Amino acid sequence: MNQSRLMLLAVAVGAVLLVVSQTFYIVDQRSQALIIRLGEVVRVVNAPGEDKPGLQAKFPFVESYVLFDKRNQSLEALEREVIASDQERLVVDAYLRYRIRDPLRFYKSLGAQDVAGQSLLLRLNAALREELGRASSDAIISDQRPAMMRAIRDNLSRQARVSRLGIEVIDVRIRRADLPQANQAAVYSRMEAARKQDATRIRAEGAQQKREIIATATGDAERIRGEGDAERAKLFAESFGKDPQFAAFYRSMRAYETSMGQGDATLVLSPDSEFFKYFGRGPGAQ
Repeated sequence: MNQSRLMLLAVAVGAVLLVVSQTFYIVDQRSQALIIRLGEVVRVVNAPGEDKPGLQAKFPFVESYVLFDKRNQSLEALEREVIASDQERLVVDAYLRYRIRDPLRFYKSLGAQDVAGQSLLLRLNAALREELGRASSDAIISDQRPAMMRAIRDNLSRQARVSRLGIEVIDVRIRRADLPQANQAAVYSRMEAARKQDATRIRAEGAQQKREIIATATGDAERIRGEGDAERAKLFAESFGKDPQFAAFYRSMRAYETSMGQGDATLVLSPDSEFFKYFGRGPGAQ
């Protein structure tokens, strides 16, 4: 085989390899691909909901492909200063998690995935400034932050639907929202004073409720005691009316108990006093 034939063979092999490389490509399970023919998207390969990864073919030289990740994507925003509603400055560090649901819309709206990230970060920063600008610095630093993150996520989701971005916004989080060093002492002192005021108010309300409960319980006890005394007097009156002799005897016994029940009483009375009439004669005495 002479040199010219070897050259022709090498050229033929190179041409075949070039055609093969321009015809076949691989899409793995984590990816999806757009096939573009002369600048127009003609089909989607391994789109969300499909399971068709592996070796794929396209028309050589006239078709190209762009790969997009099917997994959740994370975009980290750079630290930025945000002015809260009380004019306090906060240094905010946030990130966005999203998934490409419609690669065709994503490509038409945002372009390739590496370029689209910058556009999404601009939208994230604008949503952060809009939402956090309506809240005070105390609210942003406190436990109200999760509600704000949900509002920002919903805002971005609404933008994605209206603008047909082809993405699903999964989550938005603020990893850090700190005051600039010069502002920290003043804001923390103000928050501490507010918490002390709340604690004083809660203690005062608790003390007032305690007094009201005690007063109500005391009133109820006195009322019940009075009703009991009245019922007892009624029963005594009814009983005494049925047997006057027993009534006289009972009153004398109560008088003895009251006057001599403690054991240290001194009485100066005549032995035949009416007070002692039951001592010798019993309850039948007249």
